[in-house]
Amino acid sequence: MTDAARGVSRWSGRDLVALAARCTLGGVFVYMGLTKALHPVDFLKLLRQYEMIESHVLLNLIAAALPWFEVVCGVFLLSGVAVRGSALMSLAMLVPFTLIVLNRAFGIHEAKAIPFCAIRFDCGCGAGEVIICHKLLENSLLILLSALLVCVPVNRWCLRSELVKGG
Repeated sequence: MTDAARGVSRWSGRDLVALAARCTLGGVFVYMGLTKALHPVDFLKLLRQYEMIESHVLLNLIAAALPWFEVVCGVFLLSGVAVRGSALMSLAMLVPFTLIVLNRAFGIHEAKAIPFCAIRFDCGCGAGEVIICHKLLENSLLILLSALLVCVPVNRWCLRSELVKGG
């Protein structure tokens, strides 16, 4: 009798990698989102430092909504609901955030003539002051995990697949 006939499923490496990617990405988004959501005034002040948006109303709206959007995406990833869509949204947030932080780091590098990897500032990610090279590496890994979850459809340990099977 085969494993499938006995109801035993094999754990593939792809399934484990996808689960680890989901948990890592989801955990980071929940943590960082809650850190910003619980300190909205501090987050708003950090957003102002980027001088990208002139409208105070729009800036306040972003500061109020973005952290909760990150938390929702993280919870979806952790629970396995709409994994590919949540990963795509996290990718859509991570790429511009990384480019914005990189641009600010280049500005500091040029203004203060500090070696690039010695630059430290609070980027607004929720982790406090960060070393820019570490933050860029972290974001690159998160982008890679997001892209992996978008491109590799895995339904094991996803609430969504359980709903489909039960229906």
